[in-house]
Amino acid sequence: MARILLIHSMYGLRPAVHQAADRLRDAGHEVHVPDIYDGRTVDTAEEGIAIKEEIGRDELLRRAVAAAAPLTVEGGVVYAGFSLGAALAQNLALADDKARGLLLMHGTSDLADDASTDIPVQFHVADPDTYEPVDWVNAWYLRMTKAGADVEVFRYRGAGHMFTDPDLPDYDAESAEAAWAAALDFLAPL
Repeated sequence: MARILLIHSMYGLRPAVHQAADRLRDAGHEVHVPDIYDGRTVDTAEEGIAIKEEIGRDELLRRAVAAAAPLTVEGGVVYAGFSLGAALAQNLALADDKARGLLLMHGTSDLADDASTDIPVQFHVADPDTYEPVDWVNAWYLRMTKAGADVEVFRYRGAGHMFTDPDLPDYDAESAEAAWAAALDFLAPL
């Protein structure tokens, strides 16, 4: 059983995030789902970007750190997130020397040149994805492996960016089920 911090996307803490958390709990994991948007949810990427910009990158990261802090006291957190939440999860995982793993759905973040980690990482991304272009994903993969991570990337041809959220136009049931099956296998030993 893993202790998982699951961070929502730029759409906010939507029902799909709770459904994902329930899926992980049903597999025996302890899942914590912070609301870094203070209760706001949106239906379009444009609205999500506006909230993200209003709150600001530094404040979003501060909120994510605050959500993670109580969990890291006992050590051994698996960081996970959707899109924006995945980028925040990556930043948290690389700063936590007790991190047990990193599950990224639909998003990544840049890495510092001196990044170093030995955690397992799994990334699920649409192919193509306007927010995570192929060249970016390839460069991210190389930098993450250079940092020492054990990385798996799963690409979903023809799926939309947020293909795991059944309430968004990007939803792709087949890709979502494949992603969750792989994610549950990844998390099982952590």
